[in-house]
Amino acid sequence: MKTYSAVPISQTRYSLGESPFYDPRYKRLSWVDITAGRVYSLYDDGRTEVFDAGQHIGAAVPLERSDGFLIAGTDGLYVKEGGGMALLYDLSDVFEPFLRSNDAKADPSGRLWFGSSCDDDGHGPQGDLYRFDGRPVVMQSRTSISNGMAWNAAQDRFFFSDSLYYAVFAYDYDRMSGSISGRRTLFEVKDGCPDGMCIDKDDRLWTAVWGGSRVECHSSVTGEKLAEIAVSAKNVTSCAFGGNDMRTLFITSSGEGLNGRYDGCVFSCRVDAEGLPPDTVII
Repeated sequence: MKTYSAVPISQTRYSLGESPFYDPRYKRLSWVDITAGRVYSLYDDGRTEVFDAGQHIGAAVPLERSDGFLIAGTDGLYVKEGGGMALLYDLSDVFEPFLRSNDAKADPSGRLWFGSSCDDDGHGPQGDLYRFDGRPVVMQSRTSISNGMAWNAAQDRFFFSDSLYYAVFAYDYDRMSGSISGRRTLFEVKDGCPDGMCIDKDDRLWTAVWGGSRVECHSSVTGEKLAEIAVSAKNVTSCAFGGNDMRTLFITSSGEGLNGRYDGCVFSCRVDAEGLPPDTVII
């Protein structure tokens, strides 16, 4: 099994770093701090930008039409372009009061997928995984903590990590309709919970492990563990390929309630794999 070690890209610690994307159109790495409600952008030339959404946000997914983002917030889906943020869809009648948006991705057809998560520990699996087609459509009900999403190169398989089931699931996926079916367990995670993930050109899944100080790489066909990246942070939250050759894995983490030197930092790691540009949201 191949092993790697990630290094922090800076000493800055975030409360709950998540949702990394590298957009080669703008040579921009972006991520969010969920509890701080901010979107961060770091460009290859060293420029940085920070946008304050004014509420907890689960993800900021790049838009197809511009350098903006579709933001999955606590009370709605928002379009962030320029210096402002406009409401796209009100989620107040979709989410229970104890829920908020969590991870989100665009599928190969540009549709937004997003999950909901409890804001406290007093509720069971009462979240859902949604696809947005002008309105939220429940794709997987009764999720615990809806997290990582990925689609294979053939665009006929969908992968989903539901953290407190300690597993990554595989589904059949129909690109035309956006439907999923045939849920089965691809692999289970020990010593931690599967969190956000991404997929490389060879259909290998790279999954952040919350509570496990690592990223695991698995075959998306057999579930076999192929590689592991050691991360100097306890709660590793997500990862995304980026850089000029898309062979750098950028990794986010949470510093909430922790005091380790690098807990909450963003990391990078060169790996023997090549990623793809992220799918972008079409609205």
